[in-house]
Amino acid sequence: MSLLRHIEAVNRWRPERFRPLLLAGRRVGRVRDDFAPVLAAFPAVFRVDGDAVRLTPDAVDTDTLTAAVALVGRRLVADGLIPGWRGEWFDVMAEDGDRPLLRIDRGALPRFGVRAAGVHLNGFVRRADGLHLWIARRAPDKKIDPDKLDNMVAGGVGAGYGPWATLVKEAGEEASLPPEAMRGAHAAGIVTYVMEREDGLREDLLYVYDLEMPEGLEPRPNDGEIVDFALMPAADVLALVRDTDQVKFNVNVTLIDFFVRHGILRPEDPDYLAICRGLRR
Repeated sequence: MSLLRHIEAVNRWRPERFRPLLLAGRRVGRVRDDFAPVLAAFPAVFRVDGDAVRLTPDAVDTDTLTAAVALVGRRLVADGLIPGWRGEWFDVMAEDGDRPLLRIDRGALPRFGVRAAGVHLNGFVRRADGLHLWIARRAPDKKIDPDKLDNMVAGGVGAGYGPWATLVKEAGEEASLPPEAMRGAHAAGIVTYVMEREDGLREDLLYVYDLEMPEGLEPRPNDGEIVDFALMPAADVLALVRDTDQVKFNVNVTLIDFFVRHGILRPEDPDYLAICRGLRR
């Protein structure tokens, strides 16, 4: 088995099956062709026009547009066309860093093909025998990839939050790490991918952070999303990613990014160039 298979898995989609979701002429998402007729049934909010789906109330304010789309979203949840309403709002922007145009519930993001941002933190320890990584195990009741292995800290960047504020919040909630412990974390880049799923399209931008953990500082489960943490040799983690499917689907990719940046995965690997290119698309 190979590491490259994970990068290929999160970049598997067919662009010809999707049409842009437009607001005031700017693309804010992508809607699969088979879902466009469903949205056409709500002409006060959506208009299917040729090869695009348009949000019709172009001139309304953010809160009004958010409420209109949420009303449609809850109806689609009731009809079984959106898996669930999460109660977590995400900003929708035409370009990263722009002013939010509206907010959409996390559960509806794939249906509308809206880009979502997240943060992932690699907590590691240097020892005489090499780097070790703190690896979390997800709770068995998680909606996505229950009971699989995860980064030490990870979470979505919700509406009104930036990457750093999200990182500090999630570190406390998931791993019982105080804000002062995050002062040593440094931004290590991004990972991006576009992945077709049964319920639409997942287009993610992951902000990756590294934190060298001093001996004695250990993560502890706090909010129930993580059941335990284990400190593992990085080489063993690489073997798990390469040879098994025990790791959450996108955490495979953020860990591969860590292996590249820290020289654990080297240019002699036959897939090295394809892996490096595939981490940011």
